[in-house]
Amino acid sequence: MGKTDIEIAQEATMLPIAKIAEKIGLEEEQFELYGKYKAKIDVEKIQDHKNGKVILVTAITPTPAGEGKTTTVVGLGDALNRVGKNAIVALREPSLGPVFGIKGGAAGGGYAQVVPMEDINLHFTGDFHAIGAANNLLAAAIDNHIFQGNELGIDNRRITWKRAVDMNDRQLRHIIDGLGARVNGVPREDGFEITVASEIMAVLCLSNDIEDLKENLANIIIGFTFDNEPITVRQLNVQGAMTALLKEAIKPNLVQTLENNPALIHGGPFANIAHGCNSVIATNTARKLADYVVTEGGFGADLGAEKFIDIKCRKSGIRPSAVVVVATVRALKMHGGVAKDQLSKENIDALTKGLPNLLKHIENTTTVFGLPTVVAINKFPTDTEAELALVESECQKRNVNVVLSDVWEHGGAGGEELAKEVIRLSEQENHFSFTYPDDLSIKEKIHAIVEKIYGGNGVRYEPLAEREITKLEKLGFGHLPICMAKTQYSFSDDQTKLGRPTDFTITVSNIKVSAGAGFIVVYTGAVMTMPGLPKKPAYEQIDVDKDGRIIGLF
Repeated sequence: MGKTDIEIAQEATMLPIAKIAEKIGLEEEQFELYGKYKAKIDVEKIQDHKNGKVILVTAITPTPAGEGKTTTVVGLGDALNRVGKNAIVALREPSLGPVFGIKGGAAGGGYAQVVPMEDINLHFTGDFHAIGAANNLLAAAIDNHIFQGNELGIDNRRITWKRAVDMNDRQLRHIIDGLGARVNGVPREDGFEITVASEIMAVLCLSNDIEDLKENLANIIIGFTFDNEPITVRQLNVQGAMTALLKEAIKPNLVQTLENNPALIHGGPFANIAHGCNSVIATNTARKLADYVVTEGGFGADLGAEKFIDIKCRKSGIRPSAVVVVATVRALKMHGGVAKDQLSKENIDALTKGLPNLLKHIENTTTVFGLPTVVAINKFPTDTEAELALVESECQKRNVNVVLSDVWEHGGAGGEELAKEVIRLSEQENHFSFTYPDDLSIKEKIHAIVEKIYGGNGVRYEPLAEREITKLEKLGFGHLPICMAKTQYSFSDDQTKLGRPTDFTITVSNIKVSAGAGFIVVYTGAVMTMPGLPKKPAYEQIDVDKDGRIIGLF
């Protein structure tokens, strides 16, 4: 049996993080040490440089067979450095909930990882704790305002702000608090979200600097008055204290890959209920320090890549030079109807049925977004020559090359061919485009995403959603971009519809404005902002030995 990810990571020879900082031209006053192998970058002290090229890594619709997107990001970053380019990896921070639940961490895998892996997947530099504290300070301020006389007239039945904890805990989705004597507060229905679902996470990741952060926090809407008027953080005057809690968290984190190349890991909004990208500050900082920045959007290209383009790029001015779509033959066969325990057998028929999923994602990145694209196939020993040839043939019909990637087993050396194709593509003409213009109505934007990106026929709105759309447009939020809250397992809002479903409509159940983050969240299906733990959670395998060494963490 091969080594686990954590065993590989613990055997790595890390350089002191000051050496990594030196490699990318940082002076001693431009970064702050968090122990020997982690640092925060003081962005304010970095002068403007020529911006490097951004390479967006995305994937097909995820399956239990696995695709390896983050592993590809790390391996491609190492590979670019191996072929003589100055490259930095820019990733999201993992959430504790998935780490102890079922999904796992987000530090790559095999010989394409970022380290120190245990730190990154656990408390890291405390950013998520700071975001949770700021979230809960605001929650406390809301209830204190009501308790102290409710001068603003907040309707406690219409408070939209929830408390947060960075853990999967279904028990906290719906609660009643403020029980007991009057001194314990005002009883009301309440609930928790996982920290990565907090609007503060999205705000931090889409802010350009600390002043921008404070202003965006002030714009957050926490609920409505008895007269149906929105209440903002600015009216509660808590944005300054929230910013104080976040003044270190807003600084990007510097770590390294197994091959001692730089990686910035910062922020971590969910991709199905938020915009699913690392922070604008980290990406822009990496652009100042490198020729190439390799980053990712969460889940498949219908979610992470679409939101990277339509939300992050729209707000930041970032424009990708090329896109990598990650796929595996195994996952495509699963999209073609093969059970997980049968994926090792050659099955051209199932692969043919599953390939339209990949081809639709390619269509989106090349035709809708107008970006040069390459398909990276994470190769498994069970992949046959006939299967690989079919994938390559179908992609080349769309003028997209396929490159086999073996970074999991060989690190950067297994991604050099992919790196060379990425370099070639990034020099090509770029026809970057958003899915929709700003001036469309909320419904027109939603329809554009559903029809262009998902391939759906249209949208059905439940009565609550209709009312919220009318209200938000009346309040002046109609110009904001759309953040679709949708299952990651299908182009549709039905996770059982694999491959490339057709003749479907998307049902919108609710609409909510994230005025601080600057987008409108559109809820479809049963997308939860507080996940639960599985029957066999990952925490059962995690332990610490007598020497303080963590084991069982992947």
